[in-house]
Amino acid sequence: MRALVKRFFPCLLLLALLLGGAAGRAQAPLESLERLQAFGREYIRAQDWTEANKFQFKWTRKDEEFLVTTRKSTLLFTVDSRRAVINGVAVWLSAPIARANTTALISLTDLKTAILPILYPPKLREGQRIKTVCLDPGHGGKDAGNMDGVGMEKTHTLALAREVERLLRELGYKVVMTRSSDKFLELEERAELARRKTADLFVSLHFNASSSPGVRGIETYCLTPARASSTNVRQEGSSVGMLPGNQFDHLNLFLAHQVQKSMVHTLSAEDRGVKRARFAVLKNVGSPAILVEGGFMSDPHEGKRIADRDYCKQLARAIVAGITTYRRLVER
Repeated sequence: MRALVKRFFPCLLLLALLLGGAAGRAQAPLESLERLQAFGREYIRAQDWTEANKFQFKWTRKDEEFLVTTRKSTLLFTVDSRRAVINGVAVWLSAPIARANTTALISLTDLKTAILPILYPPKLREGQRIKTVCLDPGHGGKDAGNMDGVGMEKTHTLALAREVERLLRELGYKVVMTRSSDKFLELEERAELARRKTADLFVSLHFNASSSPGVRGIETYCLTPARASSTNVRQEGSSVGMLPGNQFDHLNLFLAHQVQKSMVHTLSAEDRGVKRARFAVLKNVGSPAILVEGGFMSDPHEGKRIADRDYCKQLARAIVAGITTYRRLVER
């Protein structure tokens, strides 16, 4: 028996190496990298992280902008900025990229909750399946939402939700709607409905507005990690601990990235990025959750598109495509 094992061990070892290579190189543990304290946060040297994982690191603008390349991904970072571009989609970090002399620094929180979930897609438990999606058309009833441009936001969100619902049902998903008519719901009622129906995903649908008519583009929000700052609120983070929705941090981010990528690329829309917020509907749901801002009603061009039935169908198809890609990548 020993002779047999000895004889075939090299073959078994080669097979294991081949299978490991096919599955993708395992990530180097962050615990093995030196941590630096700066600006009240923990940072990792970008060059240490890339070298440990055998990624390529290159300053594209000396001491200002750098590119990280892996076998399947490209990541572009700018010093003193929270905006990164990962696989062609803007992702807003919780902390700006820092620099010490010629060394770039990435916050540990962002590596864990914004970068690694995209490079190494999180997986559901063995046998767990995404079957039920809760759609949340924003506003309703006495809450009209934005009224800049054409119509009321509550009308457009419901029309979009109905189209997304139709497409999801055609693909075999069970769909729960927080509202199917012009009805007012408190924000907590929406999250409670999703929990009660044991939804596997929660997708809240909204449209934006700005006092500046030229502002346009699509953005997707997911819950801010514990003790981190939201995208539009710089100093809120350190005192805010874990919320129920934070148990899904990695899945939240990955879902937001897939849906944002699908919308931006399908619609050729301006990419305002994956952003973070502690919106009430994201904090307390019992599943991965995102909030989609499908464009600016206040922009003359984008407002017309939002009110157009054909564009509504295109946007719905893009959202559903993002959801189905997410499902394919996270289910075992």
